[in-house]
Amino acid sequence: LIALAISSFLILGITQIFIDNKRNYVFQQTQASNLENGRFAELMLNDYLDKAGYRRAPSQLLETAFPQKDADSDCLEFTAGSAVTGLKTNTGFCIRYQPKTNEELDCQGEASGTFDASKAFSEPPTSSMIVIAIKYVPGANNKLQDGSLLCKSLNAATPQYVELIKGVAGLRLDFGVGKTDVLEKGVNTYIQQSSWTVNNGIIRSVRYTMLLASRENQRDSADSKILTDWLTSSTAAEKTVINANDKKRIYQVAGSTQTLRNLMP
Repeated sequence: LIALAISSFLILGITQIFIDNKRNYVFQQTQASNLENGRFAELMLNDYLDKAGYRRAPSQLLETAFPQKDADSDCLEFTAGSAVTGLKTNTGFCIRYQPKTNEELDCQGEASGTFDASKAFSEPPTSSMIVIAIKYVPGANNKLQDGSLLCKSLNAATPQYVELIKGVAGLRLDFGVGKTDVLEKGVNTYIQQSSWTVNNGIIRSVRYTMLLASRENQRDSADSKILTDWLTSSTAAEKTVINANDKKRIYQVAGSTQTLRNLMP
């Protein structure tokens, strides 16, 4: 009986250690997945924002390289000389840039128009310009882990949104604007995407923050510090949706502020 009692205590201890290790393993693996998604999303967004406003001929005026473009079903108006504008309805933005090489591919895999790329500083025609829209779409049925970033080429033969990354539970965007003087192209203030209009001035910086979410029931504790911090600056509608669909998910936050270096003097 004594041996049985001792064995029972040992088995209980080993079982608890196994459960704790498994819980830690699941947490680490889930956070690793969130971190990977966040880094990949940052890599893609930063890469596209680095391209915004690119000109093959540095001597070409921005207003000539990027003429005024009316709003369409996806994007707000591009004013002359601007390379970034907001989306009409969803959270996201639109960018435009000249192709660096002949038939450069966009996010849909479509090639830009052909031009004489044999000259180092040749100016491609306006028809070769690449214009893409990037938007955030929440997961169906409010499944936080199914939210995704989509990309669409507006000059593709068949424009359609394609998925860039999944697992994004929320996206916040701020546009940095400043003076329009050629010698004062810094950023003076940031405006939320939902409040920005073309009257606020040309966008010279984009600041974004993403909330990455795991599957349900991956968290032991009732509260999440990351989620609590995110909700402190959320709208009432966003708080309602996230709180109702939290279901003990594990979260991570990723973000960056990208100055559009191609628009700077």
